[in-house]
Amino acid sequence: MKVFLDDARTPPTGWILVHWPEEVIEWLKQGNVDEISLDHDLGDDSHGTGYDVILWIEEAVANRNFIPPTIRIHSANASARQKMEAGVKSIQKLMEKRESNINQSNI
Repeated sequence: MKVFLDDARTPPTGWILVHWPEEVIEWLKQGNVDEISLDHDLGDDSHGTGYDVILWIEEAVANRNFIPPTIRIHSANASARQKMEAGVKSIQKLMEKRESNINQSNI
């Protein structure tokens, strides 16, 4: 399943459109999401942003052995995009560390 978080854009064919971070997180908790594409600005920052999804994934990977889907960022907000991409890199590093630890324990 592919989940597209945005408040204004139409998702590509085959993607499920959601409008709020908690919707994406609920799909992720179900464990059947292969790919997500995130916008940052969703029209109501008090309700959350795409970065909140990145933070949730990062925490879940670090503390609950969550396997993240492929993460894409489609935000037009340049500074928020950089922050989100840094979060994705952190998630990737956590996954690499986990993989390294698994490989070392199998030696």
